Amino acid sequence: MQPSTGVVTRLGIAQTLAWASTYYLPAMLAAPMARDLGVSTPTIFAAFSAALIVSALLGPGAGRLIDRYGGRPILAATSVVFALGLAGLALAQGPLGLFAAWLIIGVGMGSGLYEAGFSTLVALYGSRSRGAITGITLIAGFASTVGWPLSTYMEIHIGWRAACLVWAALHLTLGLALNLSLPRLPAAPHAQAQPLASEVDSSAVDTGGSQRWASFVLAFVFAATWFISTAMAAHLPQLLQAGGTSLATAVLVGTLIGPAQVAARLLEFGLLRKVHPLLSARLAAALHPIGALIFGVIGAPAAAAFGVLHGAGNGILTIAKGTLPLVIFGPQGYGHRQGMLMVPARIAQALAPWLFGLCLNAYGIQALWLSATIGLAATLMLMTLSAAAIKQTNN
Repeated sequence: MQPSTGVVTRLGIAQTLAWASTYYLPAMLAAPMARDLGVSTPTIFAAFSAALIVSALLGPGAGRLIDRYGGRPILAATSVVFALGLAGLALAQGPLGLFAAWLIIGVGMGSGLYEAGFSTLVALYGSRSRGAITGITLIAGFASTVGWPLSTYMEIHIGWRAACLVWAALHLTLGLALNLSLPRLPAAPHAQAQPLASEVDSSAVDTGGSQRWASFVLAFVFAATWFISTAMAAHLPQLLQAGGTSLATAVLVGTLIGPAQVAARLLEFGLLRKVHPLLSARLAAALHPIGALIFGVIGAPAAAAFGVLHGAGNGILTIAKGTLPLVIFGPQGYGHRQGMLMVPARIAQALAPWLFGLCLNAYGIQALWLSATIGLAATLMLMTLSAAAIKQTNN
């Protein structure tokens, strides 16, 4: 069965809502939440980090359920969970209520964000899901573009508590309807969707040591790249200013990242879809270190180039997180494997704002070499995976 444009569109819109109302919520509402609840802003982000840890722990189990039952019932349930968590957040009166609400949201994040969306597509379409995975990232790539202005507008006009209730209502109406409209899992989900020779790296699909090595490489690469992505999302303006740019320039560079991500995903959907996803991932992982080197050598005049390269790499790597496990290991057990591979990434994501913030405060612009080194390590790890595959083929 070929991927349906309607399914990809509905799932992409549902993913946009899920990301906008959870992952991108604290950036706009953390400060008013902290003032109203009588806690510090870092406490809000600590609760958010706790939600990410919960999502990491629940991801493998959610993936296994999607493998067995398909994404429709799991994603529909997460719409309800998101609504409960956001309503709990709106009703919170102190730190206890704050953390409890974010832990509930974390349950939804563990079974309702990209990994669940990718697993849903693979359960339906098997090895033919690469284009569909790119499709939902193209749509949901606008989650911050939609979520940040809406959250800000609602906070100004009706307050942050009412904003959370509006997001909760959207999950119970729009999100739930979209997820319930997804197809049920076919009785034989992959009978008509066998891997294509051009899509699957047969040298990497085996048992034993090479498969374990591939799993280790992907887990490391996903953790490294999510650390970089989250660190930049939290600290990019401060980092750029430490490198000599003005606040206005730093904000302008920040606005370039979203379009760069979408443009890179369009490139992946067009030109790069004809090449192996491993090559796309290697190129994408190298873009942040290249941008960091240019910014480090040239300084403020190269800030825009750094932002565009970072955004483009991040955009393609988001797709790679879905496509690489598929083409290397195949569709069988994809959801559970995807959840397992993303556990280190979710933990790295939770720790990134704090750890990179410490380095930035201590070393200023030199902290950029930390993220560049991590990105270079991810690139080299992907190179070893390719080298191992070539070696096995030759043998």
